[in-house]
Amino acid sequence: MSKHQIVIDTNVIVSALQSSRGASFKLLMLLGKPSFDINISIPLILEYEDVTKRLIGQIPLTGTDIDRVLDYICKVANQHNIFFLWRPFLKDPKDDMVLELAVTAQCDFIVTYNQKDFKHINQFGIEAITPKEFLQKIGELP
Repeated sequence: MSKHQIVIDTNVIVSALQSSRGASFKLLMLLGKPSFDINISIPLILEYEDVTKRLIGQIPLTGTDIDRVLDYICKVANQHNIFFLWRPFLKDPKDDMVLELAVTAQCDFIVTYNQKDFKHINQFGIEAITPKEFLQKIGELP
């Protein structure tokens, strides 16, 4: 069986950095393990950086800590250049960016807390699921 291919939406990264108790943090801790592959693009990493660094002072991490997390994500992820844009397909252009990456990377899942923002992506063979649902699928949660 091949590894699941995923894209992690920015809201999951934010949640993981805000609390070490939830499914998003557990998912982040599993990056680089053999259960799945994370896929990224330069625009998505830049969004991760922009959004997470706005939280400095509200989370127990410094800018350097965030840089280290993002560097690790870049190190373990499959990196993709996006040459075909589906825009506008979803309501939010930033969500379109996530979908375009998922299509390019032939992902199985977009892991997000905003499933409603990814309506109709099943026509691309992609499912929007929460971190908890994904961890259950790969056997990391009951």
